[in-house]
Amino acid sequence: MSKAYERLEKVLEKTMALQTALILFEWDNETLAPEEAGAHTARVIGALSEEYYNMVAGDEMREAIEACEKEESLTDVEKAIVKEAKETREQLVCIPAEEYRDNAQLVSEATRVWSKAKKENDFDKFVPTLKKVVDYQKKFASYRAKDGVKLYDSMLDLYEKGFNMELLDQFFDELKEAIVPLIREIKERGKKIENAFLTGDYPEEKQRELAEFLAEYVGFDFNKGVLAVSAHPFTTNLHNHDVRITTHYSDHVDSSLFSVIHEAGHGIYELGIGDDLTQTLVGQGASMGMHESQSRFFENIIGRNAAFWVPLYEKLQSIFPEQLKGVSREQFVEAINKAEPGLIRTEADELTYSLHVLIRYEIEKMVIEEDLDLKKLPEIWADKYEEYLGIRPENASEGVLQDIHWSQGSFGYFPSYALGSAFGAQLYYHMKKEMDFEGLLERGEIGVIREYLRENVHRFGKLKTSREILKDTTGEDFNPKYYIQYLKEKYSRLYDL
Repeated sequence: MSKAYERLEKVLEKTMALQTALILFEWDNETLAPEEAGAHTARVIGALSEEYYNMVAGDEMREAIEACEKEESLTDVEKAIVKEAKETREQLVCIPAEEYRDNAQLVSEATRVWSKAKKENDFDKFVPTLKKVVDYQKKFASYRAKDGVKLYDSMLDLYEKGFNMELLDQFFDELKEAIVPLIREIKERGKKIENAFLTGDYPEEKQRELAEFLAEYVGFDFNKGVLAVSAHPFTTNLHNHDVRITTHYSDHVDSSLFSVIHEAGHGIYELGIGDDLTQTLVGQGASMGMHESQSRFFENIIGRNAAFWVPLYEKLQSIFPEQLKGVSREQFVEAINKAEPGLIRTEADELTYSLHVLIRYEIEKMVIEEDLDLKKLPEIWADKYEEYLGIRPENASEGVLQDIHWSQGSFGYFPSYALGSAFGAQLYYHMKKEMDFEGLLERGEIGVIREYLRENVHRFGKLKTSREILKDTTGEDFNPKYYIQYLKEKYSRLYDL
């Protein structure tokens, strides 16, 4: 290792330690912190964020990066870390230090304001805080944007490089053309599927038992991870030996069941990152889209697959003997795959899910590019749900307040969910050529599938982009036709169309 890189590594070690502390505060904020802690903890977060900013934007890091760029003896991993360090610094140094700290403090408090507004079903209480968050995000995007780059494209680039509004408009148009008619066809002539038994008296302690069993079954390592409860399920990690996931429990047993498998998918990705990369700038998922591809791969392509439940359904019935009495495995699989327009994105079926994402994408474009009056959001939201899904939310909690993302300033994140589904479908069709995918699930040999994903996706961290991973694994660049094919084949078969 060169002296120049050793110098950079020492700086990055300190920034990593600060980020780890911030992640722990975020985790605590969403899981165990008392309600009145928010404003006081936000000050601590602000101070830590300011220290992180000063370190990344400081001369020591700049000089270390410049010295490393002149080195010819760096390994490929070291070169990738230097490149990531330079990008991280460039994204940060353009933002005034005081604004960076104020925003970190604001976001910490905003999530609590959002949670309270959602609980009380009062969007007006959230509007002033949301406006501050939006203003900061637009300002930061203007600092980052290169000449001629639109603000929302600058935001999108933070989550999925290479996918701007032009490409996403085309992607979503293709999905709309395929999904909307299919939903209509199912409604008009699809067979009826019963799923009422999924809602009822499912005790929380039994749901937790199921959650822990399923997370471990799909490969989440509880020696390196934990499962907690939060209002909005999420995954976070300190490194590949400390990965944390959450879920929620309700009278809809499938809601918790699949949120656990989904978050376990995120967690498995982080656990699978190479030891040589963890706790470095490239020791994380390739992108938000690739991360979502793995969570949705486990949740849907594996978890909703009929073959997955062949070795598991008896276990499920043993946990809920009364609730699932007389319900066959085939009936259960049909029920968990039922396609029906609903109001809540996180509980949407695979078929309608991307329309939920599309609605948010279109609204974000309006908020960022058209300077939309935020007070109009509930009405616009409701109108779009009526237009695309034929249903209308009756209040803000089941409408515009349902997601945490905007309180966190995560504008540009939502498209990653739909891209992730498409990435996953492309991987799935390739894997079916490489292995007996459904046969492995029927035999309970999910480890073979997980290891393939670890070997081809997880272990690389950010050494590869999403498109490079797809090309190296499947032999072709991103191609949404596989996602459309997957949805058409699955739902035509399910509904006897």
